[in-house]
Amino acid sequence: MTGSRFEYWIGIRYVRSRSGNSFVSLISAISMLGIAIAVMVLIVVMSVVNGFERELKDRLLAMTAHASIEGVEGELTSSARLIDTALKNPRVRAVAPYVEGKALLVFEKQLSGVELRGIDPRQEDTVSGIGGVMQQGTLGDLGGGEFNIVLGVELADTLQARIGDKVTVTLAQGVVTPAGVLPRTKRFTVSGIYRVGMYEFDRRLAFININDAQKLYRKRDTVTGVRLAVTEIYAAAAIVREVAIENGEAVLVSDWTRRHVNFFRSIQITKSILFVILMMVIAVAAFNIVSTLVMVVKDKQADIAILRTMGARPMSILRIFVTQGSIIGIVGTFTGVGLGMLLALNLESIIGFFESAFGIKFLAADVYFISDLPSELQYGDVALIAVIALALALISTIYPAWVAAKTAPAEALRYD
Repeated sequence: MTGSRFEYWIGIRYVRSRSGNSFVSLISAISMLGIAIAVMVLIVVMSVVNGFERELKDRLLAMTAHASIEGVEGELTSSARLIDTALKNPRVRAVAPYVEGKALLVFEKQLSGVELRGIDPRQEDTVSGIGGVMQQGTLGDLGGGEFNIVLGVELADTLQARIGDKVTVTLAQGVVTPAGVLPRTKRFTVSGIYRVGMYEFDRRLAFININDAQKLYRKRDTVTGVRLAVTEIYAAAAIVREVAIENGEAVLVSDWTRRHVNFFRSIQITKSILFVILMMVIAVAAFNIVSTLVMVVKDKQADIAILRTMGARPMSILRIFVTQGSIIGIVGTFTGVGLGMLLALNLESIIGFFESAFGIKFLAADVYFISDLPSELQYGDVALIAVIALALALISTIYPAWVAAKTAPAEALRYD
C-alpha cells in the first residue's frame, strides 16, 4: 500500500475495529448517533415549519383572494366602473364584488357572532377557492332571493345546525316601531357547509348571496368592495395599487400579504430561531467527535509511535485521525438525513395514526389556526443542513488529529 492510501486505510480500520478499548468504540457510536438524531430532528422541524407556511398561504388565499379594493366609508358606489378598470389590467385574472358586515346567528338556544359576507357564487369562484372546500352543498345554492346561507364547519357545530335548518340572522341596526327600536332580523336556510381547515374562518365566517346581503344591510345597489385574483400573487400589492390609480377614485386597497403579514413574519422568525437552536444541537453532537478522537489518540499512542519510527510523517498521522473523525461525521450525517427525510415525507400519516390510535389531537384548531400537522420537505434545507453538519464534524477532527501528529515516538514508547 503506497502513497497516502495507507492513511485512509488505517483511519477506516480504527473506525471498524472492535478490539482494544470498547469504551472508545461506544463513544464513537454515540457520536454518530448524536449527529444522526440532531440532523434528523432539524430536518423534520424545518419540514413542519415549511408545511405550516405552505398551508397558511394556501388556506388564506382560498378565503381572502389576492387583493381587495373597498370604499372609504364602507360603500363602493361605482363598483361596475372599477370592475371594468380592473379587468382591463393584463395582470388581473378575475374580479368579484362583495358585501360584508357583522351579524348574530341564532339557532334554537345557540347563538354566535359572525362576519357575514355576501357574494356572487359564480364570480366568487374565480377569485377564491371557497367552492373547492365545500363539504356539504355547493356554492351555487346561494341563489338570489332564496335567502340561503353557507356556514363553516366549526360554526355549524357551535350552532348545532345542519343542512336545511333555518337560522336567524340578527343585525345591530334597529327598526323603529311603535313598541320601540327592535333589532332587524331575517331567517336564512342552511344550504351548505365548508371546511377550509383554519379555525379563524371555519368558526367566524358565513356566506350569503350578494343580493340578499344588499337587502339585509340596506345597501341598494352598492357593495362593500371588490376582490381581485391576479396572475402574480407576490406582486398583488403593486397590481392592486395600479388598478386603484387607474380608476381615479379614493379607495382603500389591501392584499393578502398585508392582511396576514404577522402570520408569515412570525413563521419566518420561528423558522430562523429553530434553525439556529437545533444547529447548536448538531454542533454539540459534532464536537463529541473531539472527545472521541482524544481518547482514540490516547489509546493509540503506541501505534502512532510505531508508525512514526517506520517513517510516517506527522501529516500522515494527522490524516489518519481526520479520516476517522470524518467517517463518524459522514455516517452520522447521512443516517440523520435518511431518517429525517423518511419521517418528513410520512409525518402526516404517522401523526394521523397516533391521533386515531390514542384518541388525542396534536394541534388545537382554536389555538394554532390549522387543525392538521403539515409537512413539506424542501431539498434545499436538507442540503444546507447536511453541509453544515459535515463542516462541523470536519472542524471537530482538527485539534485531536493535530495532537496525534505532534506525538513524540520516544515519549510514547518510553514505558512499553
